[in-house]
Amino acid sequence: MRRQRYSTSMGDIVYWVSRSEESERPWLVFLPELTADHRLFEKQTDYFAGKANLLVWDAPSHGESRPFALDWSLDDLARWLHDILEQEGIVRPILIGQSMGGYLAQAYLDLFPGEVAGFVSIDSCPLQRSYYSGWELAALRHTKLMYLSIPWKALVALGSSGTAASEYGRAVMREMMLDYEKREYCELAAHGYRVLADAVDANRPYRIDCPLLILCGEKDGAGSAKRYNRAWEKRVGSPVHWIEGAGHNSNCDKPDAVNALIEHYVLARYDGD
Repeated sequence: MRRQRYSTSMGDIVYWVSRSEESERPWLVFLPELTADHRLFEKQTDYFAGKANLLVWDAPSHGESRPFALDWSLDDLARWLHDILEQEGIVRPILIGQSMGGYLAQAYLDLFPGEVAGFVSIDSCPLQRSYYSGWELAALRHTKLMYLSIPWKALVALGSSGTAASEYGRAVMREMMLDYEKREYCELAAHGYRVLADAVDANRPYRIDCPLLILCGEKDGAGSAKRYNRAWEKRVGSPVHWIEGAGHNSNCDKPDAVNALIEHYVLARYDGD
């Protein structure tokens, strides 16, 4: 994939692009979770290379998109992503967001209605305020001291084992975490959770105006992800596809199953048009 850069007043955003020889193929835009970077989707970008046009980024303050001022909102991320897609001439993308990347996709849909061809949520949750209790949002705003109180070695072990059920998934998460210093990681995680709480508290419609595919690991133990996804399924009528044997990073734990579901959702429909 070709490494690209987009400059903002707060820092540079690094992303990677792969264009299919058949340029009319759909665009798959991969959005990693909080504290993770483009490596989270390496099993997907390898699989879909040549089958679709691809873009994956390191979100601001993540991975190679550092240094970057830790003063962004979810809407800021969505607007910068929109600028990058415009810079690359990408229209009607399919946004594939894992965890925080799924929240970002919903903010994007809210700010730019009618511009997205599809949304794949991987181990993410709905962004509407009605799904959340007050205490859950309060907890999201007060995580920094908790993270700082945990020794770094133990925090890395918890972060990798708590998000992935496979050795590969744990190894990828461990590798990404170790690219940060402890304080940098804790401040980034705490900022991301506050940003999420602010976005939910904004109480906006976050209407999904495109086909929705919901994927969630059967062993996802991150917060109340499984409960939120069951409620999401009931409200919007899009079934949750439970990924057997997968944790929170189901695209790493069970890439073959996840890739097959994405391919059926995206490429089979495209081939039938």
